[in-house]
Formats: sequence, C-alpha cells, structure tokens
Amino acid sequence: MKSKTFRLVQEADAAEILSIYEPYIKDTVITFEYETPSTEEFRNRIRKISSEYPYIVCIMDGKIVGYAYAHRQMERAAYQWNATLSVYIDKAYFRCGLGKALYSALIEILRLQNVRNVYGGVTTPNENSEKLHEYLGFKKLGVYHSTGYKCGAWHDVAWFEKTIGDYDLDPQPFVSIQGLDQNVIAEILTRYNEPQHSK
Repeated sequence: MKSKTFRLVQEADAAEILSIYEPYIKDTVITFEYETPSTEEFRNRIRKISSEYPYIVCIMDGKIVGYAYAHRQMERAAYQWNATLSVYIDKAYFRCGLGKALYSALIEILRLQNVRNVYGGVTTPNENSEKLHEYLGFKKLGVYHSTGYKCGAWHDVAWFEKTIGDYDLDPQPFVSIQGLDQNVIAEILTRYNEPQHSK
C-alpha cells in the first residue's frame, strides 16, 4: 500500500497544484474555467481561500497528487453556516481513495468551524464525482440545466448537499480556520494518512 500524507496547503504549492488543475481546464468540462490562470493568480486564490477555509493537499510518491478545499457558498450573513467543496485528483492517481479521504477531512474541519451544510456541484455526466458524493451521504438537490457552455456544447450541473451539524436556534457563528487549534487540525489530517488510516 502506498503511503499517503495529508496536510494543509502552502502558498509554495501553487505551481504543483496548478499542474493538476490545468488538464481539467483544457480537456474536460469538470471545471467551467476556460483559461489556465497564472501561477501568481492561482497562488492568490490559494491565499484567499485558505485564510478562511480548509484547503488540503495529498502527497504520494513525493509529490502532490490531489487537493480539495471549501469556500463560502453564498455571501449574505445568513449563509455563513454553508460551504461548497471542490476536489481535484491527478488522473494517474484515480481510484486510490483520495477523493473520499480529502472530502472527509474537509468535513471534519468544517464541523469545527460551525458549518452545518456542505454542497458539491458536478457537471454531468461524471460518474466518479456523482458516486463520491453518494458514497459520502450527499443527497441530490437538483440540476441546473444547460447552465454552462464549454467544449462546443451546453452542460448540466447537478447539485448535492449534506447536513453535517445540528440546526439549533442559536447557532455559534462561523469560525475562520485561523481561529481553530492547529494541533487539532493536524490530528484530523494525520488520521487520513496511510498506513495509519484504515479503509
């Protein structure tokens, strides 16, 4: 079994992560982005997202082979308890359980941030991503029909949701990842390392 190591992103990871993301821009409709961002722009995205939300990378064979992050679902104050998740895996490392582990670690950290609902958008058809969400207990909300144009066609996007907390009537506000105990985050990520992490 190959060793997997999970950790929070660093800005220095930008070029390596971008090399995973770029094929999805050029060759697929999994992302609706058209042009590959510069490394500096991508680094700025990482900085902005990771200042508030978990952004996790997976390392195998001495390199980053997958990453996932959460970001705010919508901007109004009442939406602060929601987050949207994204995950991208190096195609050479499909079917290694990386998506499940990355999503699961994100969700554990988001619970500590007082997030109640998590969402995922999937350009359909995408059997791998749809199965990932179903495996982790997401329910299909519905479909945005013909909502994105790329690669010479119009595409649907299916939306999935999962409840990860209680709906108490006096919820504690969202807590930035910077406000969490970093040792607790490290403990969560260590649990997903292999061979320690059991399937």
